[in-house]
Formats: sequence, structure tokens, C-alpha cells
Amino acid sequence: FMVLTAHVTDNRHLKDTMKNMLEAEKSLTRRLGCLPDDFVFTKQGFREVTFSRDDLVFGAAEYCKDGLIPITEWMGPSPWLDRMLELTKEVWERAPYVTRQGKLPTRNIEVAGDLLQTTSRLYWLTGDDQFKEWVFRLADRYLLADDIPTWPQLRLDDHGCEIVNGLSEAYYLASRKDAERWKQYKPKIHALLDCILEKGANEDGLLYSLINPASNEILNKDFTDNWGYNYNAFLVVAEVDGEDKYRQAVEKVLSNIHKYLDFKWENGGADGYADSVEGGINLLNRIPVQSGFEWVDSSMEILLAKQRPDGIIEGWHGDGNSARTAIMYALWKTQGVTLSPWREDIQLGAARDESGALHVSIKTEWPWTGTIRFDRPRHAEYFHIPSDYARLNQFPEWFVAEPTGRYVLAREGGQEQALDGKELWNYSATLKPLEPFRLTVKAQ
Repeated sequence: FMVLTAHVTDNRHLKDTMKNMLEAEKSLTRRLGCLPDDFVFTKQGFREVTFSRDDLVFGAAEYCKDGLIPITEWMGPSPWLDRMLELTKEVWERAPYVTRQGKLPTRNIEVAGDLLQTTSRLYWLTGDDQFKEWVFRLADRYLLADDIPTWPQLRLDDHGCEIVNGLSEAYYLASRKDAERWKQYKPKIHALLDCILEKGANEDGLLYSLINPASNEILNKDFTDNWGYNYNAFLVVAEVDGEDKYRQAVEKVLSNIHKYLDFKWENGGADGYADSVEGGINLLNRIPVQSGFEWVDSSMEILLAKQRPDGIIEGWHGDGNSARTAIMYALWKTQGVTLSPWREDIQLGAARDESGALHVSIKTEWPWTGTIRFDRPRHAEYFHIPSDYARLNQFPEWFVAEPTGRYVLAREGGQEQALDGKELWNYSATLKPLEPFRLTVKAQ
């Protein structure tokens, strides 16, 4: 998320540092082909003398899903996408587990979910049918050859919920590219979502961390901070199949989440709040609920209050999740608008009115010249996805300037301009110190 910070703020020094860090990671950590392992600087070598192939696959899958996907969702093609491509191909090409569906790279449910998400998105991005075949191989295993609602354990928390998201991405892919598979998958994924609602949710729609679907027993009554991640799948299936009950389930939890402001996610740790808020924002982007947005504001106050003066939050890699959610929160407040270059003296906010017009307000303490960058439909421009389906590790699209669209931009006290969408992606402006700069953008 240092990479994302560098590019959202367009900090040249930080961008160069992050690229150098990527090159060092690729050079130092390669253990099996291009698969990385833990490199310890104090010993200038790997943490362990020997390695486990399964551990390497786990690390690569996590790196791609939680690290490289978010970067690519925001930036599109980049050296980090190249790294994700080579890692994913290496994982699949070294798949050792022989099944009726074909060779699989893992028997771990979390890793399978990670790979379903990464490989699905790489198919959309590249159009390479090999990625599609790999996605369906895994989805066939968990939707057709297995029956998740009969499992003795289903984890809806971290280290388990990944499979729910992953299977929904495979389902979306099948609905667009393989009608026969879509037909086969449909009763299976509906049964999975029904199982979660009937056996894993409380009366307000909050989800428990661990359930036994076979016996209807709740094995861990703590509410999972990953509730929003699971509900992404409900929106996907609602979109694909026109099933209103799944959309209503999401609306229900968003309408009730404000009741849980005092709930200490993950025992009050920053990472728990970060994941819970992230999931909520992604859903609220699709189903706006005012009390839900107010819950986000209040929860972010709790999360941001945990940050120390030196910027550190808790001093472990989970701080990256807090940084991710802070970026996501800021992008909601600016409706996806960013400034290049960013400075600490700048204040930026944006909101849409009932007509859909975007109102932007900027203020700076010192003179500023740069570009105002309106967001673009990244799901289409970068990934070539037919629709912006709900998915983990994306940055929601709020106000987007369509590349072929025409827009009217009006500065406060100035004349209107007619612009193409692409012109809004980098709109030049000069600001005077302490004078509010306001503009409105609306589709023609």
C-alpha cells in the first residue's frame, strides 16, 4: 500500500523507491522458479534452509491477491501486474495435485480462494483462455465435485472466506463465457449463499466467524470483520441471476450495521476495523444506505485515532490494511478525484447532487499548479470486465469520466467548458493560496 500511496499522491520519489523495492524483491526472494520465499536481511539469505512448495504457493497467492491485485485495480498495467502474471503462471504450471478436474496447485481452501480471484481477473485483463481454464478447473472442484453446505466447518472469517469471493468470481466468468457451466454452477452457488444466510447470519445480517453447515452449529459466535467480503458474492449472484433476495440480504446488513458501532472488531485491533470498513464501503458503493455511510464515518474516527504521531498504527504488516482503507475512505470523500502533485496543505472534497453532477472543492495554503485527475471506469479500461461486479481488493468507482463521454465543466465564477472524458483524467489547473477553488462537472 506504499505503492498505492505513491501513485494516488503522485509522489515521484516514493514511486521510484517502490519500483526499486519491487526489483529487489524479485531479485532476492526467488526460491522455486519465480516463487518467493522469506528473505532475511540480517543473514542475507532465506529464513529457512529448506522450503515447502505449499508454503511458497501460499505466499505467492497471498502476495497476488492482497498486494498486487489492489495495485492493478487502481493503476492498470504496471511492473506489479507483470509480477502478478509471472507468479500466477508459475503456481499453476507447477500444480502437483492430480484430480478429476485436472492438476491443482493447492488443497488449501484459502489459497484456492486467492487463486480463483487472481486468476479470474487476469483472464479478463489478458483475454488468455488459459487463465479461464484454470479458473474453471478450481471452481469445478469446489462447486461440482464437492458440496460445501455439507462441510463440518465453513470459515466466514479470514483464512476461509476467500473461497466464497473466489467462487463468485468464477460464477460471474461462467455466466459470461460458458453458459453450460453457468447452468451447472447455479444451484451449487445458490445453495452456498442460502447456507450462509440460514446458518451463519444473525437477525441483523452480521455473519459469524465459523459455522458447521452440516449440523447448523455456530462454532465461533464472534462476528467476522470480513462480513462485507462475503456479501460481495451475494451482489455478484444477484447481478448475474437477477435474484433480488441476495441483494435484499446485502441491503439488510447495511441497514443494520450502525447498531454495531461499539463492537470491537478483532478484539479492537486496527486491522479488524480496517477490514470491516473496507467491506462496508465496497457494498455501500452499490447500495447506498445513509446510516451505513454514517457508520463508516464513525468507524474511521476510531481507526484513525489509533495512529501514532510517527504514522505507525500497530507496527506490523496489518498496518497496510489500515492504509488501504484510509485510501479507500479518502477516495469516497473525493468521489475518486485525486490531485497531482499532492501536498499536505491541500484540502480536497467532492460530492454529487441529485442530478448526478459532481461538485469539487479545493483549497490550499500556498500557490499550486498541477492536474486534477477525475477517475475513469477502471473495470472496463484496465480489466475489460463487462460490468463493475462487486469484488474483493478493488477500489470502488464513484464518479467516473467515460472515455467516449462528453462533459460540461464549470468553474465557480467562470465560463463553462465542454470536454471529452479523457480530458478530465488529467485536467490542468492553478490555485491561488487560501482561495477556495470550486468546479462542477456533469455529463452532457
